[in-house]
Amino acid sequence: MNFAKTLGLAFGIALGATALHAQEITLRSADIHPDGYPTVEAVKYMGDLVSQRTKGRIKIQVMNNSMLGGEKDTIEQTRFGVIDLNRVNAAPFNNLVPQTTVLGLPFLFRSTDHMHKVVDGPIGDEILAAFEPHGLIGLAYYDSGARSFYTTKKPIQKLADLKGMKIRVQQSDLWIAMMQAFGANPTPMPMGEVYSSLETGVVDGAENNWPSYESARHYEIAKNYTLTEHSLNPEILVMSKISWDKLTPDDQKVIRQAAKDSVVKMRELWVAREKSAEAKVRASGVNVISVNKEEFSAAMKPVYDKFVTDAKQKALLEQIQAVK
Repeated sequence: MNFAKTLGLAFGIALGATALHAQEITLRSADIHPDGYPTVEAVKYMGDLVSQRTKGRIKIQVMNNSMLGGEKDTIEQTRFGVIDLNRVNAAPFNNLVPQTTVLGLPFLFRSTDHMHKVVDGPIGDEILAAFEPHGLIGLAYYDSGARSFYTTKKPIQKLADLKGMKIRVQQSDLWIAMMQAFGANPTPMPMGEVYSSLETGVVDGAENNWPSYESARHYEIAKNYTLTEHSLNPEILVMSKISWDKLTPDDQKVIRQAAKDSVVKMRELWVAREKSAEAKVRASGVNVISVNKEEFSAAMKPVYDKFVTDAKQKALLEQIQAVK
């Protein structure tokens, strides 16, 4: 009798421990950037918030530096639930979620403040909601800074200088069309291949923000940086719908709120990193060139005509432009 009670008690304790263990969740998050980059640190901060708010039951493991592959590859893995969370620039989502194409239009945002007002409001929420039918839950927007051109040999001082130049672009139809409108020859490739391609002459240049230009060490090879600031395309943090649906409604609320709260931290880190990256690049002797942006902006009309075609996209563009 005592043995049976002891056995039953032991079984109950073991069952309880198993149930407790089963509730523990580790979510894997992908990022192509290195440790210390603002997007990487923002998701780590989100993980700290989630862990605190679930008393350590849910954790986020950030797999940075392209450990899980390039952005195009990790999007597919996230849709199929192989990766739980993913921080990706809006551009690789263009063919999957059409609304993101509008966000990437060249010279769309008048300033960083304008971009923040758009993505932090109902327009941003509407675009995030459009991810769900594609197996993703849109959680938050992170900053990606202003993107500008950098080249290895010939500096870009005016629009005509881009003619015939091989420029690396993100794997997006919009970005290919943008480079063609600038007069360049677009060469789509993952971020991880850019350094060697610049070094070997596969491409003549690329385009990105100050922190990426610095952290990827592209400034070591491409020493001409032209301040076209042609895009303020934001980053988007998404979660696999397969992973999301495994969570309780309460846990879903925790994840969503922690993602929103991490945006403030990310923007603080971004401003600081942008300043330090620019200072480091300028101190290295890079040739920083200012240009007439109106000349570059005027060349983008064919891009708008090609990618803003249906009534919904036109309405979205008008809403963004109307935000004060």
